[in-house]
Amino acid sequence: MDYLPDNNSRYKEVAYWDERYKTEQCYDWLGSFSKFQHLLEKLIKKEDSILILGCGNSSMSGDLYSAGYHTITNIDYSSICISTMSAKYSSCPGMTWQQMDVRQLSFSDASFDVILEKATLDAIMVDEKTPWEVSPETACFIHQALTEISRCLKPGGLFVSITFAQPFFRKRLYAQVQYNWSIKHQSYGEGFEYFVYVMTKGEKLSPEDAALEQKLREDSKSPPSRATTVHNEDKEDFLSNIDL
Repeated sequence: MDYLPDNNSRYKEVAYWDERYKTEQCYDWLGSFSKFQHLLEKLIKKEDSILILGCGNSSMSGDLYSAGYHTITNIDYSSICISTMSAKYSSCPGMTWQQMDVRQLSFSDASFDVILEKATLDAIMVDEKTPWEVSPETACFIHQALTEISRCLKPGGLFVSITFAQPFFRKRLYAQVQYNWSIKHQSYGEGFEYFVYVMTKGEKLSPEDAALEQKLREDSKSPPSRATTVHNEDKEDFLSNIDL
């Protein structure tokens, strides 16, 4: 089956993913767990409770489990995905699967030590034409998701975001005092460079990131001009071609 949609906007539609997950066995955006395992092992303790957002049919959950992380909750908005993955990993005690929207998490406050996402937020922003000014609709979606993520993190908990987005652009979304977290980042990959952002709940933004938030507030009505990139929509690696 050809899983490429007619246009990239379909990557935001649950119907597209439901159909895809009926036949696709596994797909890992931004590389498999082994590519960034050395980074996560320094951040996440084996006993931590972990929530994975937009789990899809990635092997990451299973790989984390095999590496010794046995308290993992997975969510995705595709019921087909959740049903398939739940059956696939039915022999893994402590691994659970729930259909859920990242903007409306049904968990109690301070439920998780770690919340992890890989390319989920990237897919939400697939229609954006320029990284300088995210559309109001997408900005609202991302804000709702980040607010819920912050709410569900325990004090000192980590939000780990794995993405192709460079710090200059992604920090524009994450560096907000209201989320009550600090931001650090690392990178991995050969050829394409990918980034691992680590937000620590309860820590203050660095002076640099606090200044960035203030500047963005001041400049919000007059974003810099920049030529947009022409995206190739004919390849599944579109995430690597969008400069968000």
